[in-house]
Amino acid sequence: MQSRPRRHGMRATLLVLPAIIPVAIVVIGGIGTTVVQSLGLMPLVGAPALSTDAFGSADDLLGSALLSLGIAVVSTAIAAVVGFFTAVLIISGNWGGRIVGALSAAAVTVPHLVGAASVGLLLSDSGVLARILGIPPESWPALVAGPTWFAVIAEYAWKESAFVALIIVGTLATRITSYDETAAVLGAHRGARLRFVVLPLAAPSLLVASAIAFAYTLGSYEVAWLLGKTYPEPLSVMALRLFNSASLTARPEAAAVAVITLLLTAAIVGVAMLGLRRMRAWQ
Repeated sequence: MQSRPRRHGMRATLLVLPAIIPVAIVVIGGIGTTVVQSLGLMPLVGAPALSTDAFGSADDLLGSALLSLGIAVVSTAIAAVVGFFTAVLIISGNWGGRIVGALSAAAVTVPHLVGAASVGLLLSDSGVLARILGIPPESWPALVAGPTWFAVIAEYAWKESAFVALIIVGTLATRITSYDETAAVLGAHRGARLRFVVLPLAAPSLLVASAIAFAYTLGSYEVAWLLGKTYPEPLSVMALRLFNSASLTARPEAAAVAVITLLLTAAIVGVAMLGLRRMRAWQ
């Protein structure tokens, strides 16, 4: 005879299966097709032959991987810090927090492509900010398509910080008040409550949101394609360029770049999940 918790677990599993099965088919099918194509087993021209040549054919693959990781790490770190303090301000419940919460919710709904176009219009050498400050184009720093990838990192940090903040607010909204009030009654000042109460409670959701933001930043191409330099190019932009190449023999190279991006993302997300399991607030 099955126990009641086990029956509830099976019922919950059956209820989510209609949503999981289509997603699993699309994800597993897409990943499997990309891996097979990168290994030369599904060429558009020629006979299939197992080979890893596509992984060594792309130009400056290591440089592109390091560039992609650099952009993702810096933008995610900025988004995590800004998102955490934005969430703290929203949770405070004052009028400033409510305004910031509304702006954060609005920022999440803006597509990244629209955000990239807005950042380009704002930070380019003849953009809105340069005109407001009265700085001529020749004296304006190369923030868009420059060597520092400033505009790309700024766009990702802006958009993902709003996402991180809303995730943390959703997690802490029902838990933080009682813990914070208890700490205040026991004599903890604001800095101590932030360090020993708010931050440990927010850490699991902060880590999960940061991992999602990192994975998105590493895999998306539109912001780097619109605001970044033409060379070197991030992995996502390289994969898109090779995929759209007129030469059909470049398709395995595009698939190889996509596989490397997938492996990097899986490695970072795996490390994040291991860190999550070690957090006391998650257990």
